[in-house]
Amino acid sequence: MNLYLGIDHVQLAAPPGCEAAARKFYVEILGMAELPKPAALQRRGGIHIGVQVDFTPATKAHPAIRVLDMTALRARLNAHKIELIEDDALPGLDRFYVHDPFGNRLEFVEAQLLPAP
Repeated sequence: MNLYLGIDHVQLAAPPGCEAAARKFYVEILGMAELPKPAALQRRGGIHIGVQVDFTPATKAHPAIRVLDMTALRARLNAHKIELIEDDALPGLDRFYVHDPFGNRLEFVEAQLLPAP
C-alpha cells in the first residue's frame, strides 16, 4: 500500500551569506518559485536554505527533482554555463546531476516512454 503522495520540501544547507547566490541559482537559473517562509520561521531570517556555520556540501546525498521538459532545462543550464553530469545508467530514465553554487548535488529526472516490444 502506497502511503505517500510526494515530498513537501527538501532543505539544503549552505554557508552564511548564501542568500543572494541561492536566489540567483534556484530562482533565476533553475526557474523555481520562491515561496514565503511560514510566519513562525520568518524571525530566523534567510531563505529555506539552511545556513550552517560549519557547512559541508552534500556531494552524495541529494534531492531528485522530476522535470517536465529536460531539453528546456538543459538549454537553460547550458546558457548559464552550469556543468551537467549526465547519467544514463537507468534505461528509460533521462537524468543528470548538477551542483548548486555551494557544492550540493541535485538530480533532475524525466521518465521517458519506453519503446513498444
